[in-house]
Amino acid sequence: MKKSGNGRMRRSNRKSITIIFILAGLGAAILLYSYLESRWIKTREIQLVSADVPESFQGWRVVFISDIHHGPSLSRERVSRLVKRINNREPDLILMGGDYVQRDAIYIQPFFDEIKGLKSTHGIYAVLGNHDHWEDAQLTRQLMTRNNIRICDNKSYWVHERKDSIKIGGVGDSWEDIQILDSTTFDLSKEHFSVLIAHNPDYLEYLDSDLIDLTVSGHTHGGQITLFGLWAPILPVVHGQKYRYGLKHFGDRQSYITSGVGTITPPLRLFCRPEIVVFTLSQ
Repeated sequence: MKKSGNGRMRRSNRKSITIIFILAGLGAAILLYSYLESRWIKTREIQLVSADVPESFQGWRVVFISDIHHGPSLSRERVSRLVKRINNREPDLILMGGDYVQRDAIYIQPFFDEIKGLKSTHGIYAVLGNHDHWEDAQLTRQLMTRNNIRICDNKSYWVHERKDSIKIGGVGDSWEDIQILDSTTFDLSKEHFSVLIAHNPDYLEYLDSDLIDLTVSGHTHGGQITLFGLWAPILPVVHGQKYRYGLKHFGDRQSYITSGVGTITPPLRLFCRPEIVVFTLSQ
């Protein structure tokens, strides 16, 4: 009986050790995949249909990127590769949604040294995110201006093509700035096509205007770590899963919340790939 008991104990110990090794291997595999996924950038193509898109803008390619987070977890080399990948799409417009660097202001100059290589037929339009305010908003704005990036924080611009025009504007970050929608809508009519860049999608909850056709936001990283892309346990927004990720419709207005390019700590993604968004405008 004693011998039999010892045998059962040894078998039980072996089974426990096997389970521990299996769980450890599974955990290591998930961590490795999450690390690789954080670098596996996809291009999401969206046919953006709106009756307000002017004839001259039919087929325009508008690239939207956000939350690059150049810093300890996303190298200057990767920013350079991102620029080349965007340029290969030959965009008519480029929109940038903020959070360009992370952790330290020393990353701001190198970031713009790379991002100035972006090529767009009709310019680059951008807002600041909360991280840009935390690191150095003044330096970020200086380098945006120096590199011909149009600052859209509570500002707007008309983009002209032949006889037609569209409006590109933005609002300040919801955590670190004020939001003045009238700086975009003051000279808009219902028939105009307009785009608003708002870093934090929580602002969409308070956007009460039928003059904006498309809003683009970042900030959430799509959750970064998700349960099969359906739900995220941690989101930096007040309104939670409602503004986590993707294309949403609010009456005639469409809103897109991107998963972004980079990460915050930990530098991992799970079922939430980083992305470049390419809108093709059409009626």
